[in-house]
Amino acid sequence: MDSDVVIVGGGVVGAAIARELTRYRLDVTLLEAGPRILPALPDRLADAAREELEVLGVKVRAGVAVTASTPEGMETKDGGFVPADLQVWAAGVKAAAIRDGLDGLELSRAGQVIVRPTLQSLADDRVFAMGDCASYTPQGADRPIPPRAQAAHQMADTVFANLGRLMADRPLRSFVYKDHGSLVSLSRYSTVGSLMGKLVGGRMAVEGRLARFVYMSLYRMHLLAVHGKIRGPALILVSHINRFVRPRLKLH
Repeated sequence: MDSDVVIVGGGVVGAAIARELTRYRLDVTLLEAGPRILPALPDRLADAAREELEVLGVKVRAGVAVTASTPEGMETKDGGFVPADLQVWAAGVKAAAIRDGLDGLELSRAGQVIVRPTLQSLADDRVFAMGDCASYTPQGADRPIPPRAQAAHQMADTVFANLGRLMADRPLRSFVYKDHGSLVSLSRYSTVGSLMGKLVGGRMAVEGRLARFVYMSLYRMHLLAVHGKIRGPALILVSHINRFVRPRLKLH
């Protein structure tokens, strides 16, 4: 018997889960409050991912905000109702609560410390914030820097440099975010993304096998950088073995 699954959040996690669940005779609906899924990707690639999901039977509904969850399903802002036997929440990023230890800092709706271009908090020059706990909106931009790994890495470099400059009584430098592209793996089946380069106006769109190869290569480079030359290859070997002995997707 088919079951209705509703996934809230059309980002990377929501899209990957929706893609995987189509293998298990489930009726999957993907709800996204924004105008389209995968907002971190260019329109062309987000549209390609949506088309693939819809071909596989996923009902993709953008512009639908969820207001309540009930035992029978999801209530939406427009007064609608989406029945669900299983509900998956894959929307939103919220920083860890910090009010108890850092009173007086100005926070965003997501609980992030609002920072200036130097990544210092608005209320106290001695407090720096970076990564997911920082909210920084560049001049002229309509939204903060996305909470992504590459943003956190670049912020860390700026904070490190500014701490040294502060101790040397030198002017602090402003943070400048450089988007090096995004890769989204739709489970084990395919990958879409964009890479920075000089081939297509500074950005090269990639899909299919090429994107999947780049995604897996970057992931393995990450394992080697974090775990070293001995444990890193061992983890890569274990991941290959797990492909055959473990389920491809687990929901907790």
